[in-house]
Amino acid sequence: MSEQRDRARRLLVVSNRLPFTAVEKGGELAFVPSAGGLVSGLTGYLESAGSAGSINEYLWVGWPGSSVDPSRQGDLERKAREVNAHPVFISEPEMDRFYYGFCNSTIWPLFHYFPSFAYYEEEYWDEYVRVNEVFADAVAKVARPDDIIWVHDYQLMLLPGMLRERMPEAQIGFFLHIPFPGYELFRLMPRRWGRAILEGILGADLIGFHTHDYTQYFLRSVLRVLGLEHNMGQMIVGDRIARIETFPMGIDFGRYHDSVKVLGVQEHETRLRNSLSNGTKVVLSIDRLDYTKGIVHRLHGFEEFLSRYPEWYGEVVLMLVVVPSRIGVGRYQETKERIEELVGRINGQFGMLDWVPIRYQYTHLPFEHLIALYHASDVGLVTPLRDGMNLIAKEYIAASTDTGVLILSEMAGASKELGEAIIINPNSREEIAEAILQALEMPVEEQRSRNDTMQQRLRRYDVTSWATDFMQELLKVCEDRDKLASRLLSERSRARLVEDYTRAERRLLLLDYDGTLMPFSTDPRRVEPTARVRDVLSALAADSRNDVVVISGRDRNTLEDWLGDLPVSLVAEHGAWIRDRGSDWHLSRPLKNDWKPRIRPVLETYSDRLPGSFVEEKEFSLVWHYRAADPELGAVRAQELLDHLVNFTANIDVQVLQGNKVVEVKTGGVNKGIAAAQHHLAILDPDFVLAVGDDWTDEYLFMALPDSAYTLRVGLANSQARYNLRDHLAVLDLLADLSHVKAPDAAHAGS
Repeated sequence: MSEQRDRARRLLVVSNRLPFTAVEKGGELAFVPSAGGLVSGLTGYLESAGSAGSINEYLWVGWPGSSVDPSRQGDLERKAREVNAHPVFISEPEMDRFYYGFCNSTIWPLFHYFPSFAYYEEEYWDEYVRVNEVFADAVAKVARPDDIIWVHDYQLMLLPGMLRERMPEAQIGFFLHIPFPGYELFRLMPRRWGRAILEGILGADLIGFHTHDYTQYFLRSVLRVLGLEHNMGQMIVGDRIARIETFPMGIDFGRYHDSVKVLGVQEHETRLRNSLSNGTKVVLSIDRLDYTKGIVHRLHGFEEFLSRYPEWYGEVVLMLVVVPSRIGVGRYQETKERIEELVGRINGQFGMLDWVPIRYQYTHLPFEHLIALYHASDVGLVTPLRDGMNLIAKEYIAASTDTGVLILSEMAGASKELGEAIIINPNSREEIAEAILQALEMPVEEQRSRNDTMQQRLRRYDVTSWATDFMQELLKVCEDRDKLASRLLSERSRARLVEDYTRAERRLLLLDYDGTLMPFSTDPRRVEPTARVRDVLSALAADSRNDVVVISGRDRNTLEDWLGDLPVSLVAEHGAWIRDRGSDWHLSRPLKNDWKPRIRPVLETYSDRLPGSFVEEKEFSLVWHYRAADPELGAVRAQELLDHLVNFTANIDVQVLQGNKVVEVKTGGVNKGIAAAQHHLAILDPDFVLAVGDDWTDEYLFMALPDSAYTLRVGLANSQARYNLRDHLAVLDLLADLSHVKAPDAAHAGS
């Protein structure tokens, strides 16, 4: 599999929109290029895909930007194929409910910290689910087995999970281009929706965010909603690995930096400068129309600047460019009207016959005009109230060459990379005003020093580096996933196990209880064996060639109550107590528990500090359980307790163990491996050994057994065991099959 993955192959980019809009002109289909951060960001990478190592071709899957008559859909598919695209057909009414409905009336405001703007309409959610399913069907239709699938952004958060259901072995990446909110905001969505969104995103092998904060917010929501913990950004999701990482998106630095030398750009810049009085300073604000961009706050800040510093009258002009977006949507129309009202008022209050402080344009700008504005401006004012990354800030620095000062909102993801900019809080008009003054008065040498540092950073980690980094990490995650999957007990290995079991005369079966024979529960005191578990154990024990041992961390009284009537051997408290089949309980070795009065108050203190946790006392161990507690606080308290116990027990003969939602302190010198090796292996001398467990306490058992033993670890985790099984149900299926194995010849028929 790894050799297969080393070959160059195709990348499927899946986004809400294709990089063009399909239009009909004179009866012919034509493609008009789309604008936007994702398109501009990925185009450069895809054009150089052949040099990216693992990618030799690509296909972009998305909506073509308009409703297409069913009779023309075949023509559009053929024409799109010529430009490496595959259209997903969605009607205009469906797109309205999906895009303008759930995506931009629920997700957009909520994820950008405008919860009062969010609507929670069941109809919108249903359409969101349906459109994601349409995308899943479209991708499944064109995907090849070796394709790398890269899903983008908030419109398709359910898609990775849907693709995983259709194509379990697919290599899937997901990147969110907007902020991921803190849990307190994320939880405002109906829990059913939030859960589905998290599960959908976790269908990907690699999940990327722009900043470390967004990554941590996502991990926290997963923990709080789904109860899944991570280890340094990696978590087990079902029977596979998912990795969550930070990848700050770059730009095509060379394109923006080098374009200032293009003749058309220089001509536009000259015309701009000629339209201004000689020596006038230019402050540039350019944004898509959106309430999250903070344009209104920015205007208030510029107004404050003019009020405080009248000496700048006639010496500075704010070039305000607002790019049309979501025309006709109420919130956006209100924002536009508010902007235009402010522009009129400020110009009316401060303007003079030969000077208009704000030059306002509501228009789309061609690329050459944009670069000319970037390069001609003395100050770039980029102050969103919340933004996933904000590529305009990076574009401005790339095109500014040596001078120009960037004022940047701390609420933009780019602020984490562009620390040499003047960083402000966009909610403070005073901070904006003072930042404008600082920028206008900044010495040229300081401007050059700041910009040079930022440009070097942006040049090193451009959009191609960003995409290549993501691809390489995705391939590594999939390789790790395949390695773990290869450890799963295959049909061939299972057949060999059954064959060896059938031929054996003396068999030893060592079985853990919690997580192996039975699933975990929020209340570990209520996990009595099911009828199926008891039937399987009874059937196995009925074969005289078998010695069945349930070897558990539970106390002996519980094991006796639940399994004492079955013809099996029992080992309690990780090997402290042993009860052979048909015999009484006895200690595996002389043990002391005089340490317990010193340790119990420590555990009880942590139990008092964490509602839902409790202390269980066994004869030779104490266990602090926190499965029913708040998952986030539980993880914190568990780590605190472990640190406390490690120091507190340094001179006590005990062992501190961390299990699945438990912290256990037990008498030193005993474990499952010692119990198995010194007792059952020595006495029985078996010619077939099967051991099954689910956590690291079972690793002692696996290590103590001979190489010929069949050792199985439940779950996808690195282990000393030879094989892995997916879950406790797979364990029961295997044991049930063994319990029905017949003797190989008549000599055993009556045994």
